[in-house]
Amino acid sequence: MVFVKSQKSRAYFKRYQVKFKRRREGKTDYRARIRLINQDKNKYNTPKYRFVVRFTNKDVIAQIISATIAGDMVLAAAYAHELPHFGLEVGLTNYAAAYCTGLLLARRVLKMLEMDDEYQGNVEATGEDYSVEPAESRRPFRALLDVGLLRTTTGNRVFGALKGALDGGLDIPHSDKRFAGFSKDSKQLDAEVHRKYIYGGHVSAYMATLMEDEPEKYQSHFCEYIKRGIEPDGIEEMYKKVHAAIRADPCPKKSVKEPPKQHKRFNLKKLTYEERKASLIERLNALNSAAPADGDDEEEEEE
Repeated sequence: MVFVKSQKSRAYFKRYQVKFKRRREGKTDYRARIRLINQDKNKYNTPKYRFVVRFTNKDVIAQIISATIAGDMVLAAAYAHELPHFGLEVGLTNYAAAYCTGLLLARRVLKMLEMDDEYQGNVEATGEDYSVEPAESRRPFRALLDVGLLRTTTGNRVFGALKGALDGGLDIPHSDKRFAGFSKDSKQLDAEVHRKYIYGGHVSAYMATLMEDEPEKYQSHFCEYIKRGIEPDGIEEMYKKVHAAIRADPCPKKSVKEPPKQHKRFNLKKLTYEERKASLIERLNALNSAAPADGDDEEEEEE
């Protein structure tokens, strides 16, 4: 007879510790997070900020966050769904839109801290690597890039948002190796290629190709562009106007919604005491008026 030793004994389960909830759900890499939020003890509760970028199917989310014992605190946030207020109504999740979202967040947080005049950043995006220089009065606002569980491949949209924040005037430690246009062979960043991505050149090139080769596919893929009269040649100019509008006023815009013409009501309207009293009297009168008629019918049946 062969005896198999039980590996998971009672002592094992008594010492078993469940992983954090967000680790079990596969949402947070705590190994990376602890390195991003650990602060030196001699800095006395000074917040350590992260430049957090996340992508959904229809939106780009960029936030400046600091970690506290009570939880993460959001200093400022910018979203791609805000870009229609600045003139960009289509293509809200591509590389160029990610750049605009990063630029919007950078200008917004610097305006909030009253540092927007000192740190203008890179006013015209040339595609070249840019790092902000410290001013005499105040040091630039520093944050660390937090990409979450994203694969940091060369040309990923998260680096478009990073480039927008850098050009906006934030100090974020980075390397140019992951920007669109970096060549693995020459070990250099091609600024022209990167500039093309920032101004949506890859989108306009694809539009022009589809217009010539597959008109039907062009009509379906770029129907929103066609509806707004956006041509491949006008995309770069559109993004330049968006960048200028963001720099002019990066404050959040309140959405104006028209009040509904008729309010929907799914429950009965609450009646006042007088209305309830009148309703009761009306029902009693109706019952009283119906009672004699029933009596007359019974008398006729007896006869």
